[in-house]
Amino acid sequence: LAVVTGGGSGIGRAVCQRFASEGASVVVADISQAAADETLGSLQWDVRGPGHMAAVVDVSSKDSVTKLLTRIQTNYFQPPSVCVNAAGITQDDFLLNLDEQQFDRVIQVNLKGSFLVTQAVAQALVACGAPKGSIITVGSIVGKVGNIGQANYAASKAGVEGLTRTAAKELSRFGIRC
Repeated sequence: LAVVTGGGSGIGRAVCQRFASEGASVVVADISQAAADETLGSLQWDVRGPGHMAAVVDVSSKDSVTKLLTRIQTNYFQPPSVCVNAAGITQDDFLLNLDEQQFDRVIQVNLKGSFLVTQAVAQALVACGAPKGSIITVGSIVGKVGNIGQANYAASKAGVEGLTRTAAKELSRFGIRC
């Protein structure tokens, strides 16, 4: 069972399609119900498994992430053993023009969202005694080298890298890879 945030488009959609083609049950989680449904409709179905599901989530909201995990565990009777944090946005502008709202929103979705989803999935896996799990977070080279017009995005992706490295160190004792 895999949950993919940002599953309604781009990298997230491609990940959903690949997981489904490999026989996984996939939860397509996206801020847009229409986009999640579109991805859901493109997935291969394995009649032996419990099937796929589309779900709306705002990864920047703890309440929304908590509701997503509750819904997954209610429908599948277990937490996802694989999580892909692919939700992400850009709001590009030069540093001299970038406003605080643009900066904050990119940090909220890309960094805080990865934190909230990683924490919720890890807590669910530990609580149920799952022997292993895998949490994958999509980064960017921009987080390492920067990019003109992307100060907010670069900061968010550098933060995601640090978050993921720390999560890997803390969660490895529970059999959770990050």
